[in-house]
Amino acid sequence: MPPASVKRPRAASAGSPAPTPIAAPRVGFVSLGCPKALVDSEQIVTQLRAEGYEIAPNYRESDLVIVNTCGFIDDAVRESLDAIGEALAENGKVIVTGCLGAKPGEGGGGLVAQAHPGVLAVTGPHALGEVMGHVHQHLPRPHDPFTDLVPEAGIKLTPRHYAYLKISEGCNHRCSFCIIPSMRGDLVSRPIGEVVREAEALLKSGVKELLVISQDTSAYGVDLRYRTDFVGGRPVRTRMTELCQELGALARSHDAWVRLHYVYPYPHVDEVLPLMAQGLILPYLDVPFQHSHPEVLRRMKRPASGERNIERIRGWRAAVPQLTIRSTFIAGFPGETEAQFEDLLAFLKEAQLDRVGCFAYSPVAGASANELDGALPEAVREARRKRFMAVQQRISRKRLRRHVGTVQRVLIDAAGPEGAHARTMSDAPEIDGIVHVAPHPSLRPGGFVQVLIEASDAHDLSGRVVERT
Repeated sequence: MPPASVKRPRAASAGSPAPTPIAAPRVGFVSLGCPKALVDSEQIVTQLRAEGYEIAPNYRESDLVIVNTCGFIDDAVRESLDAIGEALAENGKVIVTGCLGAKPGEGGGGLVAQAHPGVLAVTGPHALGEVMGHVHQHLPRPHDPFTDLVPEAGIKLTPRHYAYLKISEGCNHRCSFCIIPSMRGDLVSRPIGEVVREAEALLKSGVKELLVISQDTSAYGVDLRYRTDFVGGRPVRTRMTELCQELGALARSHDAWVRLHYVYPYPHVDEVLPLMAQGLILPYLDVPFQHSHPEVLRRMKRPASGERNIERIRGWRAAVPQLTIRSTFIAGFPGETEAQFEDLLAFLKEAQLDRVGCFAYSPVAGASANELDGALPEAVREARRKRFMAVQQRISRKRLRRHVGTVQRVLIDAAGPEGAHARTMSDAPEIDGIVHVAPHPSLRPGGFVQVLIEASDAHDLSGRVVERT
């Protein structure tokens, strides 16, 4: 259905009835992909609301639909194309943004336009200005000085008590399996003053957990040569360590958590460990190791070696015994031999990582890894992934068993008559485990409680609320 026409109201004459308020145009929004894409979605939704657009709950009530896509792996491409097709079928007016919008199609042109020529417009990722330009073109609205003000923290698509804080865009690495730099460009760090102001606004709005995200958190500020910016009138370098110090101090003053994601294992990561030991930053590192064997890492063009990673893990745990380490790996990379895969399993057993995900290698259009020799059959890749996860499941079960009998401070994500789902400081939302908490009157989403852990399995914990002593 085409959008309703919008007319500018005439000025009311003396004694005439007040003009009927104009219904604001309504935009439907579909957000797919990683937390970085979610932040892009939040920025677009915030701008839409700031300009007076309403966000519609379904296709039928939308004058126009925006689909923020993911294009990293084949499954994500299919999901994004299906979502675009559904929006076109249900609504007909669709603007596409995100990583899939930057992917070329066969024979030239964009993949989205080739698959769905009926879309109104296509942009790449972090393209707020372009998206709004297309919205204005296809769904204009008159200026309304009485539009409600948007909260300083913006419109968030996450639950009220946690938020993703994106500190940079793009990446300077050229990993052979990845096409993120071709879609999102090289590293572009946000000035530290800007990041800290956003964090403060989020905490003041009630956020209890800041999840720091980027493509490479350890490289924050490299592109700016760690240029000095101002935080509360103080000169502060735009660098990972200083950012953690500032965020940690803010979080402590608001009784909140700060969690680091996508941390490459560079030596300067050691500088943030004292902040974890002091309780300013959660003792949690999300480090995408991807593999352990030097030859496989070389073919992946990864910026770290497997041998040094074991040493780093030992050093990190010596400095912060309660540290949780999460990582991701790829099994069945082109040229990976059985001996190299066994090396990966040996690394896993020695490293004793807390949270691990593993993907069977999947060719990605445009990735240089597609040109490597030694491609493995899909069945071999999947079999190795299953073997990997079987080993990790035993490790995870053992490590979680250590928490039984301890009291953990947890953050409540959801609560009801049957109890609550919560997370310890070792668990990031959506990707890690949860704590099943027995019913208790103190359980409220976004609240912290003390829980006695009474049982565990390979993924989750369970327990009951205990009174503070």
